[in-house]
Amino acid sequence: MLVIAMLAMIVVPAALTLHTIRISALLPAAATTPGASPYGYTVSLLMFLVPIVVIAFWFVPAESVKIEKKSFWWTIGLLFPVGAGLDFFFARYFFVFPNPAATLGIKAPALGAPVPIEEYAFYLTGFHCVLLLYIWLDQYWLAAYNVESESAQRKQFQRLLKLHPESIILAIVLVSTAIIYKKFFSPFPLGFPGYFIFLSLTALVPSSALLPSASPVINWRAFSLAAFFVLLVSLLWEATLAIPYGWWNFRDEQMLGVRITAWGQLPIEEVCLWIAVTYATVIVYETVKCWQASGKPMRHALFGEPVNRPSASSRSYLPNYKSSPAYSPRTAASEPHKSAAHDGSTHAKTRSTDPAE
Repeated sequence: MLVIAMLAMIVVPAALTLHTIRISALLPAAATTPGASPYGYTVSLLMFLVPIVVIAFWFVPAESVKIEKKSFWWTIGLLFPVGAGLDFFFARYFFVFPNPAATLGIKAPALGAPVPIEEYAFYLTGFHCVLLLYIWLDQYWLAAYNVESESAQRKQFQRLLKLHPESIILAIVLVSTAIIYKKFFSPFPLGFPGYFIFLSLTALVPSSALLPSASPVINWRAFSLAAFFVLLVSLLWEATLAIPYGWWNFRDEQMLGVRITAWGQLPIEEVCLWIAVTYATVIVYETVKCWQASGKPMRHALFGEPVNRPSASSRSYLPNYKSSPAYSPRTAASEPHKSAAHDGSTHAKTRSTDPAE
C-alpha cells in the first residue's frame, strides 16, 4: 500500500498537469499561445502540494514519524522570505512570464512589475515539500542514520555559528568564475550573472556559518535522496512543460549563457536551483533543531553563553593599611618590634598560668 501511495503522489498531480496541455510542444509558435495550456502553471503546483498532503497527513502519522514543529516552522519562516525575495526584488531582472493564460491571472506585488501569484506559491510549497521529504526519509526510510532529537550530540555545543572556510572559498570561486565566464566566454556577454550568484549565495551563506555545527547531525543519505527526488521532478517539470509552454522563462542578460538544448534551452542555473534549496533547507533545519533541543536562548545558542565576570561591587578587597591615616613610615618601622614584644608577653603569661609550673 505504501508503494502505491508513493507512486500516486507523483503520478496523480503529473497526470492532472499534463491534462491541461492542448497543443504539442513540437509546435513552438503555438505552444505559448493562450489556449495551449490553460491554467497549466496553476495546476502544476499540485506536484508540490500533493506530496505535502500525503507525507504530512498520511505517511508521517501512520509511521509514527515525529516532526519537531517549532524547528519545522522556524525553518520555513527563515527560508520562504529568501524565495519570496528572489521574486519581489529580482523577478524583473531574471524572469519573464510569456503565457499569462497558464495562471489564474492574479498579480502579486514585486518591484518593477507584478508577478503571477503562483510564483510565491511555488516557493512556499517548494520549501514545505523539500523539508517534509527530508524529515520522512531521515526518520523512516533511513532512520538507521538519524541522530535523535534528544541526543547529546545535538545538545552539547558551545555555539552554533562557526565559520566554514571551505564554503567561503567555494563561494568566492563560483562568483568569480561566473563573472569571468559571462564577460569573456558566454554567448550573451552583456549583463551580469545575477541569478547564478544569487543561487550560489543562497546555498553557501548558510553553509559558511552553520555547516560545522550542522554536519554531524545531518542525515546525509536522506539529504542525497531528497535532493535527487526534488531535482528529478523539477527538471521534468521545467524541461517538458514550463519552458516549452511559456509558463516562465529567463532573461539572457542575467544568466550565465549555458543552456541545455535538449531540455528546451533550460539554463544551467535551474539544475542548480533545487540542489541549492535542498542544501540550505537541511542545514538550517538541523541547526534550528539543535538550538531547540539545547533549550538555550537563541542568542546563547548562536554566539555562545557569556562569560560571567565578577562585578566591581562583588569583589572583596583586602584593607589597604598603608592608605589609613594612622600609617607612617615611623609607625611601620616600629611595628615588628611591637609584635615581637607582644608575642613575648603573651608567651610569658601563658607560662605563668601553666599548672605544671
